[in-house]
Amino acid sequence: MTQSLFWYGCNMTRHGEIIRLSQRILEAVGVDVAPVGGPGACCGSPKESTPRIAEGMADRTMDKFAAWADGVRSAEGGGGAAAEHRSRESAAAAEPQPRIITWCPSCHMNLDDFMGQSNEQGFDSRHLCEALYEQRERLAPLLTHRVDAHFFIDRHVGFDGRVPVNTIIPELLGMIPGVTFADHAYRAPSYMCFGLASVPGALADVQRATLEAMRETGADTLITIFHSCHREMIGLERDHGIRVLNWVHLLAEAMGLAYEDEYKAWRNAPDPVAAIGAERVAAAGEVAVRKYVEPELTRPRLV
Repeated sequence: MTQSLFWYGCNMTRHGEIIRLSQRILEAVGVDVAPVGGPGACCGSPKESTPRIAEGMADRTMDKFAAWADGVRSAEGGGGAAAEHRSRESAAAAEPQPRIITWCPSCHMNLDDFMGQSNEQGFDSRHLCEALYEQRERLAPLLTHRVDAHFFIDRHVGFDGRVPVNTIIPELLGMIPGVTFADHAYRAPSYMCFGLASVPGALADVQRATLEAMRETGADTLITIFHSCHREMIGLERDHGIRVLNWVHLLAEAMGLAYEDEYKAWRNAPDPVAAIGAERVAAAGEVAVRKYVEPELTRPRLV
């Protein structure tokens, strides 16, 4: 049974290529993972305004994790009498724990803050960047493709106290041949851009400050850490002469892994519905695409 789960949460519809690339990179450095996500593996954060619903969603996900972790231990120990008769030396030896590797910061925080507080947590957890950092000696030789980029990272203050993403990710990306890191003191508020969405003018202020920091450092590439930040920042690529990538994209390019950021292409296209393509629009239903997808892709730029 797979020792680790790659838990990508429920918010995967816009940036599926990042999820797929993340799993490929984990497997390339020797971390065998099984992906888990979608509405049936939600942390409850979309329903935090209704705590009972959020709790139920979180408990359902934790039940799945617990069953999986028990299965891992049974497979490792042989179960039943075999497990009881292991030698004292074997029992005392350090054994790898079942592990949840997170992608979404909301999932990661909820796992710590209430999912693991109200349920037995029979596994350890790491954020994706931590899991790759642990395997950086295996990752470095795989980064064989030169990428010419002077990159600035969209770093926030909120999540870094839990996982030091603001230092781990620059170090990981710094192993790529050809890149240089445009370090700057600016840190955006909140834990990711989603946390600013309900504050009037906040996202626009962050984007203006980000562009100014990039001008000051001469950066030509904006690196996002989290999926909500990527969704908000990709619109800057069209009008400001910069390239916007997620940090996973940059690692993938250095490894020679092909991908297509379709959401970015649609968001920056003159006609997003045409960019999606008639066949896919027909498959999804044109009425649904016009009502639910097009308004998001054509929403006004903030700066």
